[in-house]
Amino acid sequence: MSWLPRIALIGMLLVGLSACGASQAAAPLATAAPLPTGTATELTVAAAADLTPAFQELGALFTEQTGTPVVFNFGSTGQLAQQIERGAPFDLFYAANKSFIEDLNARGLVIPDTMAVYAQGRLTLWTRSDSALKPETIADLAKPEYARIAIANPEHAPYGQAAKHALEQAEIWEAVEPRLVFGENIAQTLTLADTGNVDVAIVALSLSIQSDGAWTLIPAELHSDYPLIQMAAAITGTPHEGAARQFIAFVNGPAGHAIMKKYGFILPGEIIE
Repeated sequence: MSWLPRIALIGMLLVGLSACGASQAAAPLATAAPLPTGTATELTVAAAADLTPAFQELGALFTEQTGTPVVFNFGSTGQLAQQIERGAPFDLFYAANKSFIEDLNARGLVIPDTMAVYAQGRLTLWTRSDSALKPETIADLAKPEYARIAIANPEHAPYGQAAKHALEQAEIWEAVEPRLVFGENIAQTLTLADTGNVDVAIVALSLSIQSDGAWTLIPAELHSDYPLIQMAAAITGTPHEGAARQFIAFVNGPAGHAIMKKYGFILPGEIIE
């Protein structure tokens, strides 16, 4: 073989080896780095409707600080618990009454060591700012001018259970029962009043604070059997347990507490029994 073909052959081999080397060097760039242990591409949280404004703010901050997006499914605590029992793919459950978390734990549906009280809620009497009706006490609801009164459905909503108990303790339940309109959850109950479909609503303080309506706090002792102590837990079998634990710690940490306090929640350690 002459020297010209030999040089051509060597050149071809060198080009081939260079191409292989370039391909091997580029390969790692085409493969995404694995997520660190405990992170999730997305965290799905079932949350009581009274948490809507607070958790929208808190979730955005959590994502900003951790890089983990959070998707919330807000609704009635009782209905969310039923969805979890049926296998809904939630990572976390934030209930408006700790009894729902405790019941799920008894069935092995939450991770026991993630159970944590995160807040206590309060009730208010709420009317539109342009309404002539401004109840000062819950007893005022017995007056005939309050023709339609909204509360959350006490069959499955903790705030509805507390509202019913407060009306009973004020000894006006029988007087107002024919005038009651039930919201599916506490957020919908506020909407009933805000849209003028009812004259007054008994709603969560956390929703009242961020509204443009008029509201009056209902004494906690009027619903002492339903003190609205709120608890969270990670769902058994979640593929994002690490991120779920991180979110629970975040809500109960300094940043989370600041936001919860802003919306009128009583923090752990300050709870009224």
